[in-house]
Amino acid sequence: MRMGTKKYLFIIIFLLAGLYAGKKSSPPNIVFLFADDAGYADFGFQGSAKFYTPHLDKLARESVKFTQAYTTAAVCGPSRAGLMTGRYQQRFGVEENNVPSAMSPAGLTGVDMGLPLDQRTIADYLKKAGYRNVYLGKWHLGGANRYHPLKRGFDEFYGFRGGARNYFPYESPPKDSLRRMERGFRNFQEHDGYLTDALADEAVASIERNKDNPFFLFLSFNAVHTPMHYLDADLPEQKNSLGEKRRQLYAMTKAMDRACGQILNKLDELGLTENTLIVFSNDNGGAWNNNSSNAPLSGVKGTHLEGGIRVPFLLKYGNKFNGNTTFDHPISTFDLLPTFVDASGGDIDGIKNTDGVSLIPFLNGKKNYIPHKTLYWKKETRAAVRDGDWKLIRMPDRPAMLFNIANDPIEAYDLATKHPQKVKMLYKKLFDWEVTLTRPLWMTKRVNSKRAMETFDKYR
Repeated sequence: MRMGTKKYLFIIIFLLAGLYAGKKSSPPNIVFLFADDAGYADFGFQGSAKFYTPHLDKLARESVKFTQAYTTAAVCGPSRAGLMTGRYQQRFGVEENNVPSAMSPAGLTGVDMGLPLDQRTIADYLKKAGYRNVYLGKWHLGGANRYHPLKRGFDEFYGFRGGARNYFPYESPPKDSLRRMERGFRNFQEHDGYLTDALADEAVASIERNKDNPFFLFLSFNAVHTPMHYLDADLPEQKNSLGEKRRQLYAMTKAMDRACGQILNKLDELGLTENTLIVFSNDNGGAWNNNSSNAPLSGVKGTHLEGGIRVPFLLKYGNKFNGNTTFDHPISTFDLLPTFVDASGGDIDGIKNTDGVSLIPFLNGKKNYIPHKTLYWKKETRAAVRDGDWKLIRMPDRPAMLFNIANDPIEAYDLATKHPQKVKMLYKKLFDWEVTLTRPLWMTKRVNSKRAMETFDKYR
């Protein structure tokens, strides 16, 4: 090779190397798969020998499994508010489900109960980082137009604004207009077929549309929340000895697992998996009315026992973290917002008033301490605090209960009488936290009855 040729080859290699070195890595896509009222034990990767969840089991083998993941509340609406904002939702007054109840003053309608507009969402932060944000499925963060997903940082929406609906299309519009399927803003149209499958199809189409730019896909299943609607083809064989309600739940869970599989397969097909952060979790503990199993944990949805607030949680981020491993310290779903912002390359220090932390430095070894020494829960006069291995549950009508979660994760042994000083210390922690909170909005906010009904009629 002549000297001139070598010189030019060297220059080309040098320039290419410079371009490569200067090229920033593309921010990851983020896919969040979120179940509703699923049982802690009702997945193969959680130890179930009866429920068939091959796609999520495969994801678990490729993920970090968090064995002590908690939600911020034991019911749907407040749990979603905490997750969406990265904060204890009681700090901005969202303590109850946003449905009219004894906690709601006269004149405050269901549509007027929503995530306060001064709270920034995950989508708000990711939009600033250049993401296309997609929300599919159950919203449950306010029915009035001002709370709509497209006004809370999301660019695409296909789902319903309320907390539950049929899985099959309504033949005529339901009386509760928050159950209607909606594409975009106020474009109401029922889906075809079974809703869990329809949401999966929409998710796959959205991934295809947005494959060339970073996207955040939040798929909020209504599965496996009641009503117990299922496809006969998804029912287990008779030899799988389950009671009738558990058979129905099996079918609903199988459909949700199939939907997750479609999405994961689409990411593989498009070559996006290695640059996608994938999380699967649940909004609260398994419910009693769909016959979920939280075994071996005590309690169900609505309680502050572990079965009401501890949830399955998987996280996969390409090959950045070893798969088929566990993270055995307490985390909360309010950690998702800072985790997603951190992964996006956004300004993690610019997140205001967050209670969550990014999980990434705890997984890559940059931080080697426990993410949360203390976590709190509260609904009306009921509350709980976990401090290290100790957990206090305060009840309105009986003495507080004390458990050591490390030694007794199923909360079988109340140690309150044996450790009165520990009870006193945890009560004080709980009180000190409670004085930082806002009084529940549904108790204090008065809305003119006529204006509230006009809002509802306009929405309807």
